[in-house]
Amino acid sequence: MPDTSIYRPLPKVLLFDVNETLLDMGKLKRAVPKAFGNKYAFKQWFGLQLHYSLVDTVTGTYHPFGHIAEAALDMTADMLEEKRLSPTTKKELVGLLTQLPAHPDVPRGLEMLLDAGFRLVAFTNSPQLTLDAQLRYAGIIHYFEQGLSVEAVELYKPHFHTYQAAVQTLGVAPTEALLIAAHGWDVAGAQDAGLRSGFIARPGQTLYPLATPPTYQGKDLPSLARQIIG
Repeated sequence: MPDTSIYRPLPKVLLFDVNETLLDMGKLKRAVPKAFGNKYAFKQWFGLQLHYSLVDTVTGTYHPFGHIAEAALDMTADMLEEKRLSPTTKKELVGLLTQLPAHPDVPRGLEMLLDAGFRLVAFTNSPQLTLDAQLRYAGIIHYFEQGLSVEAVELYKPHFHTYQAAVQTLGVAPTEALLIAAHGWDVAGAQDAGLRSGFIARPGQTLYPLATPPTYQGKDLPSLARQIIG
Protein backbone atom coordinates (compact mmCIF):
# COMPACT_ATOMS: atom_id res chain seq x y z
CA MET A 1 0.00 0.00 0.00
CA PRO A 2 1.44 3.43 -0.92
CA ASP A 3 2.37 5.87 1.83
CA THR A 4 -0.47 8.36 1.45
CA SER A 5 1.18 10.71 3.92
CA ILE A 6 3.63 11.75 1.20
CA TYR A 7 1.50 11.06 -1.90
CA ARG A 8 0.56 14.19 -3.85
CA PRO A 9 -1.98 13.89 -6.66
CA LEU A 10 -0.89 15.86 -9.70
CA PRO A 11 -2.42 19.32 -10.06
CA LYS A 12 -4.83 19.86 -12.94
CA VAL A 13 -3.79 23.44 -13.70
CA LEU A 14 -0.48 25.29 -13.38
CA LEU A 15 -0.73 29.05 -12.93
CA PHE A 16 2.35 31.10 -13.86
CA ASP A 17 3.33 34.50 -12.60
CA VAL A 18 4.82 36.48 -15.51
CA ASN A 19 7.24 39.32 -14.63
CA GLU A 20 10.58 37.90 -13.44
CA THR A 21 9.14 34.38 -13.27
CA LEU A 22 8.78 33.85 -17.03
CA LEU A 23 10.20 37.10 -18.39
CA ASP A 24 13.70 38.51 -18.00
CA MET A 25 13.46 42.09 -16.75
CA GLY A 26 17.09 42.86 -17.55
CA LYS A 27 16.07 45.45 -20.14
CA LEU A 28 14.19 47.44 -17.50
CA LYS A 29 16.90 46.87 -14.90
CA ARG A 30 19.25 48.71 -17.25
CA ALA A 31 16.87 51.35 -18.61
CA VAL A 32 15.44 52.68 -15.35
CA PRO A 33 18.80 53.39 -13.64
CA LYS A 34 20.05 54.97 -16.87
CA ALA A 35 17.02 57.27 -17.07
CA PHE A 36 17.58 58.49 -13.52
CA GLY A 37 21.37 58.36 -13.51
CA ASN A 38 21.09 56.35 -10.30
CA LYS A 39 22.05 52.68 -9.90
CA TYR A 40 19.42 52.13 -7.19
CA ALA A 41 16.49 53.33 -9.28
CA PHE A 42 15.17 50.00 -10.57
CA LYS A 43 14.95 48.28 -7.19
CA GLN A 44 13.35 51.36 -5.68
CA TRP A 45 10.85 51.64 -8.53
CA PHE A 46 9.82 48.00 -8.77
CA GLY A 47 9.46 47.70 -5.01
CA LEU A 48 7.21 50.76 -4.98
CA GLN A 49 5.01 49.26 -7.70
CA LEU A 50 4.40 46.16 -5.62
CA HIS A 51 3.99 48.15 -2.40
CA TYR A 52 1.38 50.52 -3.77
CA SER A 53 -0.55 47.85 -5.64
CA LEU A 54 -1.08 46.40 -2.16
CA VAL A 55 -2.03 49.83 -0.83
CA ASP A 56 -4.73 49.98 -3.53
CA THR A 57 -5.97 46.53 -2.56
CA VAL A 58 -6.04 47.20 1.19
CA THR A 59 -7.76 50.57 0.79
CA GLY A 60 -10.38 49.28 -1.67
CA THR A 61 -8.99 51.32 -4.57
CA TYR A 62 -7.92 50.07 -7.99
CA HIS A 63 -5.60 51.63 -10.55
CA PRO A 64 -4.21 49.67 -13.52
CA PHE A 65 -0.70 48.36 -12.90
CA GLY A 66 0.75 50.62 -15.60
CA HIS A 67 -0.65 53.69 -13.84
CA ILE A 68 0.89 52.56 -10.58
CA ALA A 69 4.17 52.00 -12.43
CA GLU A 70 4.19 55.58 -13.72
CA ALA A 71 3.29 56.99 -10.31
CA ALA A 72 6.07 54.89 -8.79
CA LEU A 73 8.57 56.50 -11.17
CA ASP A 74 7.67 59.91 -9.72
CA MET A 75 7.96 58.51 -6.20
CA THR A 76 11.32 56.98 -7.08
CA ALA A 77 12.60 60.36 -8.24
CA ASP A 78 11.43 62.00 -5.02
CA MET A 79 12.83 59.31 -2.73
CA LEU A 80 16.21 59.23 -4.48
CA GLU A 81 16.24 63.04 -4.73
CA GLU A 82 16.51 62.93 -8.50
CA LYS A 83 14.69 64.98 -11.13
CA ARG A 84 11.30 63.59 -12.13
CA LEU A 85 11.14 62.05 -15.59
CA SER A 86 9.06 63.56 -18.38
CA PRO A 87 5.65 61.99 -19.16
CA THR A 88 7.08 60.69 -22.44
CA THR A 89 10.05 59.01 -20.76
CA LYS A 90 7.80 57.44 -18.14
CA LYS A 91 5.52 55.96 -20.79
CA GLU A 92 8.54 54.65 -22.72
CA LEU A 93 9.92 52.93 -19.63
CA VAL A 94 6.59 51.39 -18.63
CA GLY A 95 6.12 50.33 -22.26
CA LEU A 96 9.24 48.17 -21.94
CA LEU A 97 7.15 45.81 -19.82
CA THR A 98 5.67 44.56 -23.11
CA GLN A 99 9.11 44.10 -24.71
CA LEU A 100 10.78 41.60 -22.39
CA PRO A 101 12.27 38.28 -23.55
CA ALA A 102 11.57 35.00 -21.82
CA HIS A 103 14.26 33.61 -19.55
CA PRO A 104 16.30 31.06 -21.58
CA ASP A 105 15.04 28.12 -19.50
CA VAL A 106 11.34 28.97 -19.88
CA PRO A 107 10.45 27.44 -23.29
CA ARG A 108 11.99 24.09 -22.33
CA GLY A 109 10.21 24.03 -18.99
CA LEU A 110 6.87 24.93 -20.53
CA GLU A 111 7.31 22.24 -23.20
CA MET A 112 8.01 19.62 -20.53
CA LEU A 113 4.89 20.52 -18.58
CA LEU A 114 2.69 20.78 -21.67
CA ASP A 115 3.93 17.42 -22.95
CA ALA A 116 3.10 15.92 -19.54
CA GLY A 117 -0.53 16.96 -20.02
CA PHE A 118 -0.84 19.93 -17.69
CA ARG A 119 -3.08 22.91 -18.38
CA LEU A 120 -0.89 26.04 -18.39
CA VAL A 121 -2.32 29.46 -17.55
CA ALA A 122 -0.51 32.80 -17.19
CA PHE A 123 -1.68 34.80 -14.17
CA THR A 124 -0.53 38.37 -13.59
CA ASN A 125 -1.07 41.71 -11.88
CA SER A 126 -0.74 43.39 -15.28
CA PRO A 127 -3.81 44.28 -17.38
CA GLN A 128 -5.03 41.71 -19.90
CA LEU A 129 -3.81 43.69 -22.93
CA THR A 130 -0.34 44.01 -21.39
CA LEU A 131 -0.24 40.30 -20.59
CA ASP A 132 -1.18 39.31 -24.14
CA ALA A 133 1.45 41.66 -25.58
CA GLN A 134 4.10 40.31 -23.20
CA LEU A 135 3.51 36.67 -24.07
CA ARG A 136 3.44 37.41 -27.81
CA TYR A 137 6.66 39.43 -27.70
CA ALA A 138 8.41 36.70 -25.70
CA GLY A 139 7.24 34.05 -28.17
CA ILE A 140 5.60 31.87 -25.51
CA ILE A 141 1.89 32.66 -25.85
CA HIS A 142 1.21 29.36 -27.65
CA TYR A 143 2.08 27.34 -24.54
CA PHE A 144 -0.83 28.75 -22.56
CA GLU A 145 -4.46 27.74 -22.53
CA GLN A 146 -5.28 31.31 -21.54
CA GLY A 147 -4.04 34.30 -19.60
CA LEU A 148 -5.73 35.76 -16.53
CA SER A 149 -5.35 39.27 -15.12
CA VAL A 150 -6.30 40.49 -11.67
CA GLU A 151 -8.10 43.40 -13.34
CA ALA A 152 -11.12 41.07 -13.55
CA VAL A 153 -11.53 41.36 -9.76
CA GLU A 154 -9.64 44.66 -9.26
CA LEU A 155 -7.57 43.23 -6.44
CA TYR A 156 -3.84 42.60 -6.68
CA LYS A 157 -1.96 39.44 -5.79
CA PRO A 158 -1.28 38.26 -3.11
CA HIS A 159 -4.87 38.93 -1.94
CA PHE A 160 -6.45 35.50 -1.47
CA HIS A 161 -9.48 36.39 -3.59
CA THR A 162 -7.34 36.85 -6.73
CA TYR A 163 -6.26 33.19 -6.58
CA GLN A 164 -9.75 31.98 -5.67
CA ALA A 165 -11.25 33.90 -8.58
CA ALA A 166 -8.64 32.43 -10.94
CA VAL A 167 -9.38 28.81 -10.02
CA GLN A 168 -13.12 29.45 -10.18
CA THR A 169 -12.68 30.80 -13.71
CA LEU A 170 -10.72 27.67 -14.62
CA GLY A 171 -13.28 25.32 -13.07
CA VAL A 172 -10.95 23.65 -10.58
CA ALA A 173 -10.67 23.52 -6.81
CA PRO A 174 -7.79 25.42 -5.16
CA THR A 175 -6.15 22.10 -4.22
CA GLU A 176 -6.15 21.13 -7.92
CA ALA A 177 -4.09 24.18 -8.91
CA LEU A 178 -0.44 25.06 -8.43
CA LEU A 179 1.06 28.54 -8.74
CA ILE A 180 4.61 28.92 -10.05
CA ALA A 181 6.39 32.18 -9.21
CA ALA A 182 9.79 33.70 -8.52
CA HIS A 183 8.39 35.84 -5.69
CA GLY A 184 8.04 34.75 -2.09
CA TRP A 185 4.99 36.98 -1.61
CA ASP A 186 3.17 35.35 -4.55
CA VAL A 187 3.94 31.85 -3.30
CA ALA A 188 2.74 32.79 0.20
CA GLY A 189 -0.47 34.28 -1.18
CA ALA A 190 -1.28 31.24 -3.29
CA GLN A 191 -0.75 28.89 -0.38
CA ASP A 192 -2.95 31.03 1.86
CA ALA A 193 -5.71 30.63 -0.75
CA GLY A 194 -5.38 26.84 -0.69
CA LEU A 195 -3.27 26.33 -3.83
CA ARG A 196 -0.03 24.43 -4.02
CA SER A 197 3.07 26.32 -5.11
CA GLY A 198 6.39 26.16 -6.89
CA PHE A 199 9.18 28.67 -6.33
CA ILE A 200 11.80 29.45 -8.99
CA ALA A 201 14.88 30.87 -7.28
CA ARG A 202 15.73 33.54 -9.84
CA PRO A 203 18.82 35.63 -8.94
CA GLY A 204 17.96 38.18 -6.29
CA GLN A 205 14.70 36.46 -5.29
CA THR A 206 13.97 34.73 -2.01
CA LEU A 207 11.18 33.08 -0.08
CA TYR A 208 9.42 34.69 2.86
CA PRO A 209 10.92 32.85 5.87
CA LEU A 210 7.75 33.19 7.98
CA ALA A 211 5.47 31.57 5.37
CA THR A 212 4.87 27.87 4.81
CA PRO A 213 7.56 26.48 2.45
CA PRO A 214 6.44 25.95 -1.16
CA THR A 215 5.42 22.53 -2.40
CA TYR A 216 8.30 22.58 -4.89
CA GLN A 217 11.31 24.79 -5.47
CA GLY A 218 14.15 24.83 -7.99
CA LYS A 219 16.76 27.00 -9.65
CA ASP A 220 14.90 27.17 -12.97
CA LEU A 221 11.68 26.03 -14.63
CA PRO A 222 12.93 22.68 -16.01
CA SER A 223 14.15 21.61 -12.56
CA LEU A 224 10.77 22.56 -11.11
CA ALA A 225 8.97 20.79 -13.96
CA ARG A 226 10.84 17.54 -13.30
CA GLN A 227 9.70 17.60 -9.67
CA ILE A 228 6.08 18.29 -10.57
CA ILE A 229 5.98 15.63 -13.30
CA GLY A 230 7.86 13.09 -11.22
